[in-house]
Amino acid sequence: MPVIYKICPRALWREAEEAGRFAGAPVDRADGFIHFSTAEQVAETAARHFANVSDLLLIGIEAEALGEALRYEPSRGGALFPHLYGDLPLNAVRSVTELPIGPDGQHVFPADLISSADPATGASV
Repeated sequence: MPVIYKICPRALWREAEEAGRFAGAPVDRADGFIHFSTAEQVAETAARHFANVSDLLLIGIEAEALGEALRYEPSRGGALFPHLYGDLPLNAVRSVTELPIGPDGQHVFPADLISSADPATGASV
């Protein structure tokens, strides 16, 4: 099943767990949808939007569990990015992983995530 990803500050994710739902980060609420990335896109998302930000979590979500509220729409360079129009139900979450910053200043992603990206869809397989 395809998995999409949300990079989230730890404190914000803990609030979501307490509330039983994730309504998005401030940028998501401002844009009217929750931004996600495919496995192929998530490293660039981290570099562009979370450079030098520590204490992050990488949330893996089962895309199919989101139904019609999930839409793939053009964004960076015309690439299709997953956007969720509504709150993220926590029962769609498949993994919550630390996203540390390595010695080179870049975020360190799980090796199986990057290697599992399907180049055709960007989704992990």
